[in-house]
Order: sequence, then structure tokens, then C-alpha cells
Amino acid sequence: MPNPRDTLVVVLGDQLSDNLSSLAGLTPAHTTVLMAEVSAEATYVNHHPKKIALIFSAMRHFAARLRGKGFEVIYYEFDPAGPADLTEALARHAGDFARVRVTECGEWRLQQILRGWGERFGAVILDDTRFIATLDEFAAWADGRKQLRMEYFYRDQRRKTGLLMNGDEPIGGQWNFDADNRKAYTGPATAGPMRFEPDPITQSVLDTVEKHFGHHFGELRPFWFAVTTEDAEAALTHFLDTQLASFGDYQDAMRQDDDWMFHSVVSVYVNIGLLDPLDMCRRVEAAYHAGLAKLNSVEGFIRQVIGWREYVRGIYWLKMPEYADMNGLEAERALPDFYWDDSKTDMNCIKQAVRLTREEAWSHHILRLMVTGNFALLIGASPKALSQWYLEVYADAFEWVELPNVLGMVSHADGGYLGSKPYAASGKYISRQGDYCKHCRFNPKKDVGPDACPMNSLYWHFMDRHAHRFAKHPRMAMMYRTWAKMAPEKKHALIAQADQFLARLDGDDVQPLELI
Repeated sequence: MPNPRDTLVVVLGDQLSDNLSSLAGLTPAHTTVLMAEVSAEATYVNHHPKKIALIFSAMRHFAARLRGKGFEVIYYEFDPAGPADLTEALARHAGDFARVRVTECGEWRLQQILRGWGERFGAVILDDTRFIATLDEFAAWADGRKQLRMEYFYRDQRRKTGLLMNGDEPIGGQWNFDADNRKAYTGPATAGPMRFEPDPITQSVLDTVEKHFGHHFGELRPFWFAVTTEDAEAALTHFLDTQLASFGDYQDAMRQDDDWMFHSVVSVYVNIGLLDPLDMCRRVEAAYHAGLAKLNSVEGFIRQVIGWREYVRGIYWLKMPEYADMNGLEAERALPDFYWDDSKTDMNCIKQAVRLTREEAWSHHILRLMVTGNFALLIGASPKALSQWYLEVYADAFEWVELPNVLGMVSHADGGYLGSKPYAASGKYISRQGDYCKHCRFNPKKDVGPDACPMNSLYWHFMDRHAHRFAKHPRMAMMYRTWAKMAPEKKHALIAQADQFLARLDGDDVQPLELI
């Protein structure tokens, strides 16, 4: 006999939003929601325990929120003896309902499973309306363009939303204030994000995660993430009140013993649905109009959300599944062990980035791009291995946002489709942007010798081995002219230094070299 609540809605772990399209227009009296914590989603990569705990706890709190609105909720808490995957969970109940609905997901792998639900259960898959640009809109924007530059997409998003616009012109007379956002920070310790004490629901989740996923990389406790919409809103308000004013100036800064700087950490909440991206941007814009933050801070934040976030999602769905296998620089080296164990490296910038990642399942974008990412680029690490690492270790990492960032920005594996040039840098960049080098045994001012920063010789090694690709690149020509002017003996010493480092990284038995 059909269930009198005639529509079954499947809600996924990153769809914890009141504005979910699959719930739109439905009355609680005639709707049942199905949610399930399943091993297939928790273990297809070894997610950081904090990431699993965040999603499971937020799911349980969202289920309680739906019940409070009158929805019946079928909920499977994690149990190895329970449904192994979402399809098994749905198969147990789909036959009891006249209709099955689900919002499209953010990952190619899972979207193929959802399409199978359409064939097997008659499930209707709805667009994810929580994004500003639909996938069809992005595809139409991309059609016929030789290069898909984020800056031009971002301008269209500004016009569409009206954010920071004066008619058809940008407030302040320019679209992008990124050049103002690269200062090093020397002020007092920053406040960091708002923290929340785990309630009984979260405490139960932590026990479950510790028991079943405690062997994954990362520290589970202390756990302080928001797991409800109300707490995520409070975390955003805390950012607006205490951090936004300085966010722009110092968003690229790094500092020893000051992990958070002025970053919001709200990507963790936006990417699972607890915050609405457009509403969030409107609140940030309102802070500017109220005189609470400078334009470079507000524009920089909004650009990351309506520009970059939406852009990488469009790239992902435009180019998958072939995109995931791209390796334009033919990089095949395994990731070093210290990406999982920060005690195994003396490079302080890497140590701090991995330590923060291990402790918090988070690090800010410069640590991701210009420290762990840049080092992986310089050594020629496999982009597939690096992509899996980022997907595993960060609480805000879902494949639609993580993969284009790694393949396009970090590894330049897509051949320049997303980023016009590799984001390769020496240790001198790390030194300019913060004080990690002051606490490191390596010297960023030295290129060769036992105390030389490894990134310096690795940078020139990267440039040399990829000269056939980039020597004539207009944005890299100056560095290749510098390389061409170097004395042969200095070139030899740099290459020898990097070769020795790479050999040790690979575990080869090498003798120390005589270096100038």
C-alpha cells in the first residue's frame, strides 16, 4: 500500500539547505525525507575524521530541523551492518512512494549513481538552485570562447547579481582589487573563527567517527565546527564583526603561530548548505555600505564566492569526466610521506601547512596553493595523487570545487585551460608573505648548499625541465631570460642541488654533492 506521504525526497550530506530544490513546493504532510550515513560515501577516499564528523553531525541536526517543520524523516545513522551505499538505502523505501525526488549532486561519480536512480526508481533529478549560475548558463557563456578566464565570468556574475555595482559599472571604478590584497601581517594575534561546543548529537557522532574512521589522517578532537544553520550564521556574523575589515589586505599572508589570520572558514558551511552564498555576499556588501570594511576586502571576498567558486563548478561539469585524468606536465612522482606526517620534514612552511591540516581539516588558500600545492608542482607530483590528498584532508573539499583548483591552479595539469600559467614560486615568495622562514633551518636567500631553501633550486629545476613548454610564454619570459643569463656553473649547481633533493625524496641512496 503506498505511503500516504506520497513523495520521497533523498537529501545528501552536502545539501543541508532550507532552499533545496527537491524540497521546494512540497508540503510536510505529504513528504518523507530519506537521509543516510553510509560507508560508501565516507570511505571512497579516506576523508579526514573532522570532515566526516562535520557532515554526519550536520546531517543529524538537519534531520531534526526537518522533523520540527513536520516532515517525516527516515534516517540511517552509520552502522557497518546498515545500508552500504545510498542506492541500497533508497531501494529499501522507494517502492512505498508514488514519487522520488533528489537534487543533483556535486560530484561526477555520484551523479552517475543518481542517474541510475532515474532508471530504476523513476527518481526526478532537479537542478541545484543554490548556485547563482546554472550549468546551462555556464556552458552558454563558455561556448565559442578560446579561453575561459574567470575574470570575465566574474564580471557577468556581478552584473547579474548587482553586487558592488553602480548601474552597469563596478563600484570603485574597477572590477578587481586583488593587487591591494598581498600585504604581510605583523600585528597582534588574530581572533580566528567562532568555535562551538559539541552538543550531545555531535558528541555521539564523534564517538562513532572515532570508532570507525579514527585511523584516517587527521585529528578528530577538539571539534568546534558549526553544525546547524543558526550556528553557521553566527560564525558568519563573527567574521563580519571581527575579521572582514582586514581580510582583504592580509588574505595572502602567512604567520607562525597565527593559523587563521582574517579568514572566515565559512567555505566549510557554504559547501554543505548551511549558508546561502548569495545571501552571504549581500551581507558582506552591506558591511561595505555601512562603512565597516574597505572595498578591497569586500570585493575580494565576493569574488571568491560568486566568481571563483561558481567558475570552478562550471569548469568541472563542462569538462568531466575526462578532466580528472589530465596530466599536462606529465608529473608522476608520489606525494612525499610528510604530506601525512609533518614530523618528517624540516621545511617549516610545509610543516605548518600539514600540521594545521592535520589538526583542523582546514588551511587557508595560500597554504594550499603556494605551499603544499607549489611544492607538489615543483617536484612533479602526480596531479591525481595530489587531488585525492586535497579531497581527503579538507572539510570543505568536494570534487566539483577541489578538482579544478588542483588540476588547473595548483598542478597546471589541464594545460592552461583554467590558469594561464603555472603558479610556481621559490622560497623567496614564502619569505615575502610571512615569517615561516624565520623559524626554518633553511635560508630562503640561499639557492645551494646544505642550508639553502629546497624550493629555490626546485623552482629552477622546474623551469629548466619545462623550458620547451614555457620559455616563450609571455608571462614567464622574464624568468627564462634570467635563467639564460646565469653562469653555467651556477645553473649546474642549482640543478645538482635539486636532483639530490629529489633523489632523497624518492628514497634513493645518494651521496652528498660538492656544491658551490
